[in-house]
Amino acid sequence: MRVLITGANGMLGRDLQVALSGRQVTALGRADLDVTDAAGVADAVRGHDVVVNCAAYTKVDDAEAHEQEAYAVNATGPANLAAACAATGARLVTISTDYVFDGNATEPYAEDRPRDPINAYGRTKAAGEELALAAHPSGTYVVRTAWLYGAHGPNFAQTMLNLAKTKDTWSVVDDQLGQPTWTADLADQIVALLGSDAPAGIYHGTNAGQATWYEFARAVLEESGLDPERITPTDSSSFVRPAPRPSYSVLGHAAWATAGLHEMRPWREALSSAVRSGALRTT
Repeated sequence: MRVLITGANGMLGRDLQVALSGRQVTALGRADLDVTDAAGVADAVRGHDVVVNCAAYTKVDDAEAHEQEAYAVNATGPANLAAACAATGARLVTISTDYVFDGNATEPYAEDRPRDPINAYGRTKAAGEELALAAHPSGTYVVRTAWLYGAHGPNFAQTMLNLAKTKDTWSVVDDQLGQPTWTADLADQIVALLGSDAPAGIYHGTNAGQATWYEFARAVLEESGLDPERITPTDSSSFVRPAPRPSYSVLGHAAWATAGLHEMRPWREALSSAVRSGALRTT
């Protein structure tokens, strides 16, 4: 299996390279491949059996004022990759987000729930899903994820540990619910997907269970041997940002079972493993 990873220098891209060790892997970062360039994408995809697209415009707040730029990477990019994969018979796994939903649900979002994004970033990612699935319906796998943390990039969990070095106490919002997800676990899940006979379509790649940001932050400190009482709860009104955030981002995992695969393990178990592995640093 010859695998091309786009956006290979990010948190997930780096962990995917580890998860795919021993296989033929081409890892291209942003400087190596512009996914908005259809001709360049076609050249890069040629000779590969699978493409895993981790390239993304992820600056959620900036996307409110730069939606066209975000659309180019998050929508046109996956469309280009899907078209190139369709032309060669390769499979495409493209990474998407919980932000394709409005956050008003009261139970986990099913994979087939209609998209209803509430910010520019979500709109561009939703468009990317639709365009990729339309261009290569028999070979496109959309893997939605959320609340990512890992060893190879800035993330909420590491930010909490960095704050612990300089602050005695701080506040974290307790009114947004989601699924903390370790990129190493997601990388392993994607590799399992590629090694299976799972049908093309949408899968939710998040660790099981749910937590608020406040609960996640406390768990990060607890698992790292620090005092979680240093963190106090607050609400989203205390942190007004340009892009509205979904208040409920819990994703359902039924598609894995249908495909004969296990869902990802509980988030707290994954967090414990991440701390023990050194993916999160206290010094």
